[in-house]
Amino acid sequence: MIAAQLIPTPMGPLSLLCREGVVVAAGFTADPTEMFDRLTPELRSEGLEVVDDLGAVSVAVRAYLAGDLDALDAVPVSQPGSATRKRIHAALREVKAGTTVSYAELAERAGMPRTAARAAGSACAQNLIAPFVPCHRVLPSGGGYGGYYYGVPVKEWLLAHESGAH
Repeated sequence: MIAAQLIPTPMGPLSLLCREGVVVAAGFTADPTEMFDRLTPELRSEGLEVVDDLGAVSVAVRAYLAGDLDALDAVPVSQPGSATRKRIHAALREVKAGTTVSYAELAERAGMPRTAARAAGSACAQNLIAPFVPCHRVLPSGGGYGGYYYGVPVKEWLLAHESGAH
């Protein structure tokens, strides 16, 4: 069974979906089924149950929102993808709160050439576990915020929160 919890944040509800204590999806939406529908058919076959508390995962999210910016780093996550996408997602988890990288830098951190910036961007776009896999910390080389699945205002808020500027 996939367990889901909604946690209020300054940018709206954060839906968390876990399987046996491992986050399999998370995103800024009030509807956990939106995240559930993005899971693999195998996981969806387990069903979805909304719960009041996800234990350590909920504690970590509340700590992050209260200012412990490293609180999400140790939370176990799992999402599907090719070996390349998994390397990029792993490299994303190494980008520390309060810092940002470009898509080209993210590609390099994943052991790829800088010219693989598009692959890094694609992995960010397919990320199912925001903000645990912090794709909001990746910015275009040319400036600006770029896109964000949950909207640029959410990305801006997350970056401001992590820089202490909110």
